[in-house]
Amino acid sequence: MVGIGPGNPEHLSVRAVEVLRNSDCIIGYKTYINLLKELIKGKEVITSGMRAEIERASLAIEKAASGKVVSVISSGDPGVYGMAGLILEVARNGKQKIPIEVVPGIPSENAAAALLGAPLMHDHVIVSLSDLLTPWDVIEKRIRLTAEGDFVIVLYNPKSSERKWQIEETVKILLSVKKSDTPVGIVKNAMREGQSLIITSLGEVLEHPIDMSTILIVGNSTTFVYDGYMVTRRGYKV
Repeated sequence: MVGIGPGNPEHLSVRAVEVLRNSDCIIGYKTYINLLKELIKGKEVITSGMRAEIERASLAIEKAASGKVVSVISSGDPGVYGMAGLILEVARNGKQKIPIEVVPGIPSENAAAALLGAPLMHDHVIVSLSDLLTPWDVIEKRIRLTAEGDFVIVLYNPKSSERKWQIEETVKILLSVKKSDTPVGIVKNAMREGQSLIITSLGEVLEHPIDMSTILIVGNSTTFVYDGYMVTRRGYKV
C-alpha cells in the first residue's frame, strides 16, 4: 500500500518511488493513477472508480498471491482513510499469507496545514463528514465532543453533489460551542493542480466554495491569523 501524498511527484517519499518502480502491477482509483502517469509507464495498471475499494483490495491480494509485486496507491497516507486497513482486513478474512508493506505518505491534513501556516501545532482531531460508511449520529457526536474539548478540527469529505447538508449541520454544531470568529482554513487540491486556499471565520465559512477536494481546518480558542497565516499556539511564553 503506497501513500502518494498530495499527488505531486515532488512530494513522494524516496521509498514510495522505489516501490512503484519495482512493482509489476499498479492498482488504484483512476484520479490518483493519473497523477503518476510518468512514473508508472510500462506497468500493468488497473483503475476503478469510487466505491470499488473492496474489489480493488481483493484483486490486489489475488495478484500478489500469484507472485506479482503489486502496489495499491492511496492519496495522502494509506493508513489515513486509505486502503491499508481494508487490504489487511481482506487478507485476514481470506487467510492470505503474503508479505504486505505500508509505505507512508503525506496526509491531506498536513499538506493543507503547511499551506495555511501552522494550524495543527496543538492537539487536533480529524473527522470525515461522509456518512457512507459511518452513521451520521456517530459523526455528529464526534463533532460535538471535539468542539467541546477545544480541539483543532480537521474536516475531510465536507461536501459532495449528493451530500450537501452535512457541512451545514456541522457548522451549526460548532457554532453552538465555538465563537463565530474562530479561524477556519479552506484548502482545495492541496499541493496539486487547481490548488486554492482561503482563511475565513467559522461564521462565514459556508459563504465559500466547498467540495470533496476540500479540507477544512477549524481552529481552537488559541488559533489566530497573522499576515496571511493561520497559527495555533503551542503554549510557549513569547
